[in-house]
Amino acid sequence: MKLLDLLSFFLVFSFLFFGMSCLFAPRMKREFERYGLQDQRRLTGVLQLAGSAGLLAGLMYSPLLALFALAGLTLLMLLGVGVRLKISDPWPALLPALFYATACAYLFFSLLEETQAGGA
Repeated sequence: MKLLDLLSFFLVFSFLFFGMSCLFAPRMKREFERYGLQDQRRLTGVLQLAGSAGLLAGLMYSPLLALFALAGLTLLMLLGVGVRLKISDPWPALLPALFYATACAYLFFSLLEETQAGGA
């Protein structure tokens, strides 16, 4: 199995877990209240689940779908970094969102390059 495949499945399962946590975990409810974004918690969870499902389906059936899912997840994680900066969280608290944004962006560009090379 290639490194990109491992990263892909890591992201699929990570966002599946994060999406479910966002929807159902009391700790995440408290976190979104702390961010002042309690009204956005469910939407965030649904977007994470949709990104996870889109990435998985895209990897299996349609690279274009995977690219859209990765673009959305990258944006979602960059917004997470922005929220952490806005509420003045310490730097270590924003590192997970920054890691996931970077991982999604890296996979996006790798898949884009692979798709373009295959179509050329």
